[in-house]
This record gives sequence, C-alpha cells and structure tokens, in this order.
Amino acid sequence: MPFNFPIFLTWLRIVLIPLIVGVFYLPDAMMGEVYRNIVACAIFMLAALTDWFDGYLARKWNQTSAFGAFLDPVADKLMVTAALLVLVQLARIGAAIALVIVGREIAISALREWMAHIGASKSVAVNRLGKFKTACQMIAIPMLLYYGRLPFVPQSFAIDTRIWGLWLIYVAAILTVWSMLYYMKVAWPQIRERGRA
Repeated sequence: MPFNFPIFLTWLRIVLIPLIVGVFYLPDAMMGEVYRNIVACAIFMLAALTDWFDGYLARKWNQTSAFGAFLDPVADKLMVTAALLVLVQLARIGAAIALVIVGREIAISALREWMAHIGASKSVAVNRLGKFKTACQMIAIPMLLYYGRLPFVPQSFAIDTRIWGLWLIYVAAILTVWSMLYYMKVAWPQIRERGRA
C-alpha cells in the first residue's frame, strides 16, 4: 500500500468523519447547539478542503496511484453519507433527499465498477453535470450543519444558511437524479449488449 502526503490527506478525511457525527453526541454541558453546529460545519469544511488538496497535490507532485484513486472516492462518499445521516437525524433534511443522493452514489459506483470490469470505464467518467452536482452538495451540507445566519454580514445581505442550504440540497438532489440518468443512458448500450450475451 503506497503512502504519501496526498494519501495522508485522504486518510485524514476519513478520520474526520466520526468527529462530524460525534460533535452532536456531546453533552449539552460541554457544548451547546450553536457551538455544535459551528464545530461540525468547520470539520466538514476542513475535510472538504483535504478532498481538493489531495487530488491537486497528487497530480502536481506526480504521486498518483491506483490505491489513491480507489481511496479518494470512498472517503468522499463516506463523508457525504455521514453528514447526510446527521442532517436527517437533526430533521434538517428529509430522509428521501438523503436516500436519493446516497442511493445514486451506490448505483453509480457499482455501474463504474462493472464498466471498468468490461473495459469501458471511460464512458462513465465524471462529467460536468456530476461536478456541478457535487459542488451544490458540498456547499449545501456545511450550510445545513451550520444552520443559522452568517455572522459579520450586514443585515441587508443577511444569509440564512437554513434556507440557502435547503434549496441547494434540493438542487443537488435533482442534479443527482439527472446525472444518474445520464450515466445510465451512456452505459445502456453496454448493458443491453451484455444482457443478450
């Protein structure tokens, strides 16, 4: 198993996942709701930054590896799934939204694995629609973890992350379904051909 700084950042992201969840189980005497929200949001944002940096540094330093390519999306999916489960438990999003997003990730991961097995992985590579979906999702989740008005913002420009986060997670859910249909459409000729074999 190779080990370098980009892979360390990926492992760090995995280690941060239980902290995002654990913050909400701390006793009220240790940390009130407002501080829980701030800390969970900060941890998620730190984890999201490691996601960007590990890929950037791996390419810049020519430290890409098959193991890193495997571990990175696993860490991403674990992080998003954990955060969505917390948000469902806190009643900040509906279970249906979480199910759509997590279900799509499972389905597309399985599809990509199957397509790689038959030598057609490039046809289901990440596209712009998937990247836009991920961007909406990665902005919405910390907003919903923070769950309040942003401080140090003039009242006339007050940003309530509860509203913005909810709208963005709805957009992410719609794009999730759209991108899944796109990938299925691209893969359908292979699925149909193999089904006949």
